[in-house]
Amino acid sequence: MAASRGEPIQEFYSIGEVCSLTELKPHVLRYWESQFKLLNPAKNRSGNRVYSRREVELILLVKHLLYTEKYTIDGARQKLDEHRKGGTVRPAARAALEVQAIERLERELAELHALLEDSSLPSR
Repeated sequence: MAASRGEPIQEFYSIGEVCSLTELKPHVLRYWESQFKLLNPAKNRSGNRVYSRREVELILLVKHLLYTEKYTIDGARQKLDEHRKGGTVRPAARAALEVQAIERLERELAELHALLEDSSLPSR
């Protein structure tokens, strides 16, 4: 979600953009909205969901709690509530974003390594 120098920072995202950023399916996002009251994207005039940067960060935090930390929905809801009460939602969300970025980089490096290994084999 970080913009490079000179590029404006995007403040709002469509559901498709959020799916691409978070590697989640739309039905998962819609389900999480029903389970986590903090996830409540606005809707535009056409009725499409419009996610703020804060909501994207929350989605990444929920994903981290569920998929990496292995919380249940109830457990993740309680953990989010603890972060909200303690004022630590944003730092926790940023940490989750960093973890996801590192995991994505590791996957991409592994894919590149596999491609290089395959291309270095002699052709017959």
